[in-house]
Amino acid sequence: MRFGLYLVSTLLISAACGQADGPVSEVESAVTQSPAAYSEADILLPLPLDTSAAITQADLATRIETLSSDVFEGRAPGTEAGEASAKWIAADMQRIGLKPGGDNDSYMQEVAMVELTLDETVSHFTLHKEDTAKALRLGEEAVIWSKRQTEAVMDFADSEIVFVGYGVVAPEYGWNDYAGLDVEGKTVVMLVNDPGYANPDGALFKGRAMTYYGRWTYKYEEAARQGAKAAFVIHETAPASYGWDVVSNSWSGAQADLIRANQGEDRILMEGWLSHDAAKSLFQEAGLDYDMQKAAAGQPGFTPVDMGELTASGKIAQSLQSGKISQNVIGVLEGQTKPDEYMLYVGHWDHLGKKEPSDDRDATEDLIYNGAVDNATGIAAILEIAEAMQAETLDRSVLFVAVTLEESGLLGSAYYAETPTIPLNKIVAGLNIDAMLPIGKTRDMIVVGYGASELEDRLAVIAEADDRVILPDPTPEAGYFYRSDHISFAKKGVPMLYADAGIDKLDGGVEAGTAFSDSYRVERYHQPADEYSADWDLSGMVQEVQTFFTLGLNIANTEKWPEWYEGNEFKAIRDASLTEE
Repeated sequence: MRFGLYLVSTLLISAACGQADGPVSEVESAVTQSPAAYSEADILLPLPLDTSAAITQADLATRIETLSSDVFEGRAPGTEAGEASAKWIAADMQRIGLKPGGDNDSYMQEVAMVELTLDETVSHFTLHKEDTAKALRLGEEAVIWSKRQTEAVMDFADSEIVFVGYGVVAPEYGWNDYAGLDVEGKTVVMLVNDPGYANPDGALFKGRAMTYYGRWTYKYEEAARQGAKAAFVIHETAPASYGWDVVSNSWSGAQADLIRANQGEDRILMEGWLSHDAAKSLFQEAGLDYDMQKAAAGQPGFTPVDMGELTASGKIAQSLQSGKISQNVIGVLEGQTKPDEYMLYVGHWDHLGKKEPSDDRDATEDLIYNGAVDNATGIAAILEIAEAMQAETLDRSVLFVAVTLEESGLLGSAYYAETPTIPLNKIVAGLNIDAMLPIGKTRDMIVVGYGASELEDRLAVIAEADDRVILPDPTPEAGYFYRSDHISFAKKGVPMLYADAGIDKLDGGVEAGTAFSDSYRVERYHQPADEYSADWDLSGMVQEVQTFFTLGLNIANTEKWPEWYEGNEFKAIRDASLTEE
């Protein structure tokens, strides 16, 4: 169903929403009047006033459909429609009975951001050889941007190009792709993922399981530390785990970033991706065989390769819009005996917003990235769990955080982790819910980053009681553990779990589950096609949400704090944090 626009001050209970006619309810009135909420704001869609404490398909469907409505225009942070979805979440938290957990007795934590929008008509990345020049087609052959927040126009010329393998400096693995190399002012080109991907037997790094060194965020940061002028990651679908359309869609249009202390001056001038075909042509122009160089880059002792007479020039022309504010939305259920200790639920409310129309587009083209799976499902789950928790007796408090700017690089959760509303060493453990597939019931659950903490032991017991098993992520090379908001908290020491439905469907087995998962990843992930459908099978999602509810209730009401397993990279951080006041 498509909802029309509603102002909360005139919101009537609609029969179209399955509710009886009548005057504005006490709950709605409180939403407009309470200073703890956001009395200055209008809610564009009605609250689901007929939900219950039970975790049901109907409740989840209502919340998912609402949050992924066209009215919120793809939930882009900093936009009027996007921020309206955050206010809707806060209003639902208040309706459920959560207390405000944000700034100034409100549900909101302000996240200052800057929006940078590339002018593709004058921006470029161009390759030069002798008297020839080729500007790569933006969106098709290359995607470019800059994280510098002070300059609207930046350019460079006569930049030597160097292939630096995976672009990794990892002392603990005895690996340095920049060893003996001075890239000051140069353009570096590198492979996606890390050397372990080329050595799945585990001889290098963590084998198939991506490390943080495989993340594109790390690669640009390292290139900046090395003094490069520009840095490009070569896209390949398998090691990236997503297609070129995801790259093009995710890095086109307005790009958000946090307001940095140095305003991005420590970043390189130009960051970007090269398509696989564009990269192969680049190597060919340099007289190099791409496949041979790629193979060499995955072996110890790789030496960076200069691309001869090829040079690069580039220009970034961007509009800078600072002073924009997005919001993390925070609600709390207070515990009775240990109110200063917390169980955390986190998920991101934002998505990609609206696609800019092209001059030659089909008039029927869908321009809105609704983000129904990613991540209206996660926020619906958190709200559903909060409503169920409200009916329980809790020893510890439970903290619900819907973060912004995940799609811009986990920025909202990073901001919260740096400026938490409660001390992070008071968070006993946390669960991240991100992009739950309507896959139906499964015999298994997948734990991303399997082997990390005792949270998995508790999850296994709950799953076993439901005749299910927990399994490691079957695609660790995709690096999902580093691609969602739990990592912001884990890096501060908080034991975090990121789990979801498995792929062994009750109806169709692993083959059917894999086909469903692959179909979403290829056809809908980060595309306008990620829309809610009344045909979704939410039976499995109810199963997952119930499991996550039970796990959180267990943590809230048991004495022992879950710990990282021995040898985990975050255990020492946690141990140190627990000694702090």
